[in-house]
Amino acid sequence: MSKFAVLKKRKDFLRAAKDITMVSHNVMLQAARPLSADEKSRAARIGFTATKRLGKANVRNRTKRRLRSAVREVYDKLALPNIDYVLVGRFSTATCPFAELLRDVKYTFKKVNKQILEESKLNDSPAEIVCNAQENSHSAD
Repeated sequence: MSKFAVLKKRKDFLRAAKDITMVSHNVMLQAARPLSADEKSRAARIGFTATKRLGKANVRNRTKRRLRSAVREVYDKLALPNIDYVLVGRFSTATCPFAELLRDVKYTFKKVNKQILEESKLNDSPAEIVCNAQENSHSAD
């Protein structure tokens, strides 16, 4: 389990919502690529949100707690550097079995990362930093 940087500013959540979105049964993952190629390499940041449509505060809090716990399990393996991720709770997030939630979080992370890496190879976008950083982190192992 690892500690991760948390998104707190509204503008970061909005930027992630405009970029890449991947939906599974129990979770929705949004991701924002780096703004520019000269942005310094940093660890991935993660935000969590649950709308009022899910229910009262106790349901929303349980949803976010379960999402945080699932991300702790997969953060080291699946989070790319310089990427901002936002996990959005869905109606079933608070009640589904944890193994199923963990599987959905892994699935969405892998799909979003694959999309980011493919797009960066196609058009030499700022996400090139992500590819370079990922190669460097794997070579250090």
